Formats: sequence, C-alpha cells, structure tokens
Amino acid sequence: MNSLSKKDKALLLFVAVMALLAPFLLNPFPTDSAMAQFNAGYPDLMQRFAIFGILAIGFNILFGLTGYLSFGHAAFLGVGSYSAVWMLKLLSMNIIPALILSVIIAGLFSLLIGFISLRRSGIYFSILTLAFAQMSFSLAYSVLTPITNGETGLQLNLNDPRILDATNTTGNLPVTGLFGLEMRNTFTLDLGAWAFQFNVGYYVCAAFLLLAFYLSIRIFRSPFGLMLRAIKTNQTRLNYTGLNSRPYTLAAFVISGMYAGLAGGLMASMDPLAGAERMQWTASGEIVLMTILGGTGTLLGPVLGAGFIKYFENIFSKINETVLHSWFSFMPDGLNDAFVWVLHFFVGKGWHLTLGLLFMLIVTFLPGGLMEGWERIRDKIRGGKGGGKNPPAEATKTPAE
Repeated sequence: MNSLSKKDKALLLFVAVMALLAPFLLNPFPTDSAMAQFNAGYPDLMQRFAIFGILAIGFNILFGLTGYLSFGHAAFLGVGSYSAVWMLKLLSMNIIPALILSVIIAGLFSLLIGFISLRRSGIYFSILTLAFAQMSFSLAYSVLTPITNGETGLQLNLNDPRILDATNTTGNLPVTGLFGLEMRNTFTLDLGAWAFQFNVGYYVCAAFLLLAFYLSIRIFRSPFGLMLRAIKTNQTRLNYTGLNSRPYTLAAFVISGMYAGLAGGLMASMDPLAGAERMQWTASGEIVLMTILGGTGTLLGPVLGAGFIKYFENIFSKINETVLHSWFSFMPDGLNDAFVWVLHFFVGKGWHLTLGLLFMLIVTFLPGGLMEGWERIRDKIRGGKGGGKNPPAEATKTPAE
C-alpha cells in the first residue's frame, strides 16, 4: 500500500469507510415510517452489493482496461458457485476452502475459454464468449445433472460427508461459517426509531470487496495495466511494434474470470445453493450494465453501478399497486387510480422499464457513467473553469469501446 499515490489511498479509504458504515448509510429512514421500504440496510441486500461489486470490478479489468467486451462472464460466476457448494458438501462448512476452489476452477475455466475466444476481437470475441456461456448454461441445466443437479440446483444435504467437520447430530442443515463465526449471525442495534443490522456475512463480503478493489488499483497503476490500456487504444499498432499482445489479453481475461469465480463462491457461501440460472446470458448482460452505468475504465464506477442496479432490483421491485395507492391516498379516487395505473408499469414487475429508461438517460447525457456525473458535480462545486462540461479523462471513452 506504500506505493499507492495519495489519491489512490484516499479512494481506498473512502471505500473502506463506506463499507464499514453501510448499515447506517443504507438505513436513512425510521423503521416504522412510510419511507422505510426504501431502506437497503438489511443483510441479504448488503451482501449482494459487495458481491456484485467484486464481479463488476473484475469485469472492468477486461472491458474497461483492455476494451474486450465479454457477454459470457456469468459462466464463471456459475462455475464459482458450483465449486463452492461442492466444497461445502464434501470438505467443510468453512467458507475459505470453498472460496479458494471457486477462484481456482473459475481461473482454469476462463483460461480455456479465453484461449479460444481471444483468437478473435471485437464483436466476434463477444459472440464467442456469449456462445460459451450459453453452452455452459445448457450443460449445467440438462447435461451435467449428476454434478449440477439440473434445474433444481445444487444444494446441501444432511448426508453430505464434510470430512473435516464434526458429525452433525442436530438433524438440521449446517450453516456456513468462518472459523466459528456463522455467516447468518446478525446483531441489531436499536437507536430510537431506527434499527441497524450488522451481519457477519456482509462484513466478510465487504472485506473481500476491499481486497478486490485494492488489487484493481494495483493493476490499474502497474506496467501491466498500462499495457492493457495500450491494447485498448490500438492493438493493431501495438502488434506492429513486434509485441505479442495476446498473453496480456489472456491474463486480463483470466484475472477477470477469477474475480467472477470469487463472487460466485461468496454467493454460495452466503446462501449454499448453486443454480444454472446464474449462467444465463441475461446475467452476463447485467454485469455489462453495471460497468457501463458506473463508468467504464474507472476504479469506483463498477462498484457504484453494481449497487445502483441491485438497489433497483430489490427495492423498486417490491413496490406494488397497494403501496402506490397508499402513497396517493390523499387524492380523489379517480385521480388516485389514474396515477397508480400509470406508475405500476415502472415498479414491481416492471422495474426493468425504469432501469432501462435511466440507462438510456445516463448513456445519452453521461457517457462516462455515474462517475462522470460525480466529476461534473465536483467541478461545479469547485467552480472549475470548464463548469463541469468536460468529462474526466477516464470517462471520455464511449461505453461501447
């Protein structure tokens, strides 16, 4: 860490403080208030913020730095989940061996797919990764059922061997843990009308998020990272210099896949279940959206994008017509019904429509993502000469590059 610049140290410290104080920051509304449904400080959602933040950080190394757009990263997420659950079934409920195997298997799988896919670039590379992801989904769903348990998904059983754990005499499924600390353990702090939840599983995920973020900073600032930027800028010209760029792109692909494997392992460690749906192409598309929304090629952007999408998925999807009627109860019945009829298309099951509209607005007016928006606000506050009109250097690239 001593080799990090002051700016990078400050950024890492900012992420650490935000992760530490997340139970407070994500619960701004009193528990019994009408706005409490917008609180996001409960364990399951905070865990997802951290896990998908790791996933987006890893994808950004491939897409943001190298310029290679993969539509198959969900395959590595799924492989990591399956590997973790098998380790929990066979070896121990301690999550460390499960996470180690997840990263290793995902790394080997990404090495195989990357070795083939990186023979092409541009849209052809993207289509190849999409094809491999769909093949992986089909294999997990209907072909490799002895390993994946098909559409039901792989899960724990009472008769699993778990050779390193003591014999289970409780008659209940064991829970995942970290050297005696159960991932489901939650401490609730009641302060007036607020209830803040501190979950062991979340802070484990947050610790891995900080580690992933730190490694991302080191990669971005390293000679290896500069080489990846050169590949993104003009790979053909780089090849004309006599330098073989393929080992660098393959390394970036494998590192990105290992990040995805870690995320999949953490998902299985928090909830010991692995299903083929995690490998669908829609899951890969969601990873792309996270990175673009946050800011492609930036350090913090993918984390913000992951949080943005997961918040909409978990909060706005819970708003139904009953909630909308309660919001507009002060209106006459006819006007109330009209407002609810219009808005119900954008919440509940229609939350994707709201997300799509926001995505269109951000890509149109903030091509550098949420990080560009933050830079513009900061320039306005500081009274910069450009008045915030010029996006930051890292965000000037169009998301499709």
